[in-house]
Amino acid sequence: MSFFGELTRRLSMLFHRSQFDADLEEEMQLHLELRDQEQLQAGRTQADARSATRRRFGNPTRLKEKSHMTWGWQWFEDLLQDVSYGMRAMLRSPGITIVALLSLALGIGANTAIFSLMDAVMLRSLPVDQPEQLVLFGNGTDSGISDGFSNEDLFSYPFYREMQQKNQVFSGFAAVFSMNNRIHGFVEGRKEAEPMNIQLVSGTYFPMLGVHATIGRTITDEDDRMKDGNPVAVVSSSWWNRSMAHDASVLNKKLKIGSTIFTIVGVAPSEFFGTKVGDSPDIWIPLSMQKEVPPNFDGYSGNFSESLYLMGRLKPGTTMAQAATNVNLLFRQILLGFPDAPLSQENLEKLKKTRVVLSPMTTGLSSLRRKFSEPLKILMIVVALVLLIACANIANLLLARSTARTREFAVRQALGARRSRLIRQLLTESLVLALTGGALGVGFAAGASRLLLHMVSGGQTTVPLDVSLNIRLLLFTLAITCLTAVLFGMIPAFHATKFELTESLKDGRGQTSAGEKNRLAKALVIAQIAFSLVLLVGSGLFLRSLINLTNVDTGFNRENVLRLQTDASSIGYAYGDSRLLGLYQQIEDRASAVPGVSAASNSLFTYNEGSWNTRVSVHGYDADKNRNIKHNIVGNGYFAAMGIPLLAGRTFGPQDTATSQKVTVISDTMARTMFPAGSPIGHRYGVGDPEHANDLEVIGVVKDVKFGSLQEDQQTLDYYPVTQQIRYLNDFEVRYTGSLDAVLPAVRRAIHDVDPNLPISNVTTLDEQVGRSITNQRLVAQLSTFFGLLAVFLSCIGIYGLMSYVVTRRTNEIGIRMALGAERSHVRWLVMREILFLVALGVVIGVPAALAGNRLISNMLFGLLPADPVSLIAAVGALLLVAAIAGYLPARRASLVDPMVALRCE
Repeated sequence: MSFFGELTRRLSMLFHRSQFDADLEEEMQLHLELRDQEQLQAGRTQADARSATRRRFGNPTRLKEKSHMTWGWQWFEDLLQDVSYGMRAMLRSPGITIVALLSLALGIGANTAIFSLMDAVMLRSLPVDQPEQLVLFGNGTDSGISDGFSNEDLFSYPFYREMQQKNQVFSGFAAVFSMNNRIHGFVEGRKEAEPMNIQLVSGTYFPMLGVHATIGRTITDEDDRMKDGNPVAVVSSSWWNRSMAHDASVLNKKLKIGSTIFTIVGVAPSEFFGTKVGDSPDIWIPLSMQKEVPPNFDGYSGNFSESLYLMGRLKPGTTMAQAATNVNLLFRQILLGFPDAPLSQENLEKLKKTRVVLSPMTTGLSSLRRKFSEPLKILMIVVALVLLIACANIANLLLARSTARTREFAVRQALGARRSRLIRQLLTESLVLALTGGALGVGFAAGASRLLLHMVSGGQTTVPLDVSLNIRLLLFTLAITCLTAVLFGMIPAFHATKFELTESLKDGRGQTSAGEKNRLAKALVIAQIAFSLVLLVGSGLFLRSLINLTNVDTGFNRENVLRLQTDASSIGYAYGDSRLLGLYQQIEDRASAVPGVSAASNSLFTYNEGSWNTRVSVHGYDADKNRNIKHNIVGNGYFAAMGIPLLAGRTFGPQDTATSQKVTVISDTMARTMFPAGSPIGHRYGVGDPEHANDLEVIGVVKDVKFGSLQEDQQTLDYYPVTQQIRYLNDFEVRYTGSLDAVLPAVRRAIHDVDPNLPISNVTTLDEQVGRSITNQRLVAQLSTFFGLLAVFLSCIGIYGLMSYVVTRRTNEIGIRMALGAERSHVRWLVMREILFLVALGVVIGVPAALAGNRLISNMLFGLLPADPVSLIAAVGALLLVAAIAGYLPARRASLVDPMVALRCE
């Protein structure tokens, strides 16, 4: 008989065994009894007994072999029987089942959702060939362009080529521009510019990663050998689908990027998103073409134009330590070997102290990882605590239900069932409950993961991360589901089967007193309260920290400011083109004339968009004290549009032209630290070397502003007028009154009146832009508050369920008390006193745990200490209040018991 035929036959026999099997079992049992009697009465020898058995049943060895053959099927049938019985038991207690399933669905779903985001951001390997062999030069924490003598994260293109040729430890070596170029370009045959996210890579990038094109070819080393000579491009599969509708004739299509025509030579695989998690390029272009891609950086030939991430594939058998030794030896040799090396004593000392660290690159580069790794770990702990509370809650419910089933277990044990068999049955029921809750949790996690991704993105576009279900997530969910089944099922199973058989058959209760089960139930409730207090204190800290951040004085007025971006590079304006000045001034004039607009300005930066930093030279000031002066280039109306107060002097005006004295406006901190003797107005300084110390004249001082983040200290910052520093100024700020919905279309028309082809993107408000800079703090505060309230709710269910059970068990006692003259208020207090005692014990345990745990999150708080008394007192007060409400209902019901009815209750 086939396997499936045998399976069908066995399933049909699950509840209706054949008469043959029943007769066989009965006959074997009868034989054993007769054999024992014969041995006792006649004194037969053991050999005679075996001989009698053979005569009646045949060879026992053959019976044993048959038993082994059917054991697997018997185990399978028993399992199905336990599962079937467990499902019927769940249906017999719908209230408990619904509460348990909802608790598990929320707990398991929340854990799966957080883990899915953590997996995508922190754990998942790059979709390349053998990613565990990849290493990164440095830590990848820096980005941009540096012209310093040495940098542990960024390197120049000539350095890359030298290291590629001379290293002895890498089988493949590649370079990637540290910033993506987000611009607008034209697809062949279309008149409107489209947003494009471009990544500049070396010709060895794809071969080193082992990534092959789905269609066509990838960029090769030959494409990257001649400056400006190979305008080819590889497009991502997602951009091919989105922009070109999966056009099969994509090869040799033309893309106009800036003023250069690029030819598409290949499409990358669908699973390949690059080497930076959460920042998927649309198009890859050779590094040799970087000057042709806006904003037209030209560092291809610069020995010290450090802007590249370097990555390599270790040769088989090469360790990280061996690779690091070889790299650092070559690092110094290559830098000192460049003919234009700045060999000052300062640089030589700096080079001696610099060491390139090699970092594993299995999971790729990611700014999201740096930003969200700690919040995600905190949230993982939070949801794990919520799941523990849910498990304690379900364990309490099962303990309460087990009392009602004591007589059932006693009858089954009297009929021959072992205690281990009953425990197995109860654990199977718990597993069925957990698996059902886990299945619901997976559905909950699917939606919650998308919501989490939207919260992490914090903007109008969603971060390109794959948080859909996969094998790793399903295995995680299965593991956590089985773990929860053990957590909430083990204790009730052992306690439910611990009873005195005779007493249980008499009245349904065993010698295992209700008091013993009550003590266990109370211990579980105390644990719930302690965990809930930890979560409430933590959520209170995160929430108050977020409030502190939102109330930080930014130095500018972020209300009623429209912010958008334009891209002049896509319509033929070259970097430094003098026509840019006329374009920007016309846009400012047209936008300022819109009704409701009080000021408008272009700028290089607004807030939280990076920075341009250099050292400055001031007479009488030691430049070594401050090497990180931030610069911004702005229009004449910038300070009015941003609402930055002027403290001294004046701001930029029509008199500041390309041919007039170069001027600057500085921040208050820069004025106080670099010009301490008096007013800085009229003083001069320069950018870079001391010989330029008279280039810039200070004409004004403005209030300090938050430039990169709300948590940063006061910044030394200066501003230059666009008339004297012509660059791409993509940011545009408009201060308005009235409705944004009315102003925005008018501003768009004003910009397109100047040039109808100028792309407009990233439309938002300054307030929203500031809010996005604290996305991780908001994520933790909102989710920890939600899960803290959920934990309290589950604890309330636990308190209510426990006290309802206690009241039911003590109905007879309550009737006696009331018959002897106890007031109803005394009965209520009798119950409430027990509730408050449990809460007090939970608080006593939870407060030290919360104080110890808060030290782990101290670096995520702003303006608060981990042992903040306000958060602690508020959490304790809220928990006491909610627990009192949850316990009052059973207490009130106890006080309304009719003494005559209660005295008859048993």
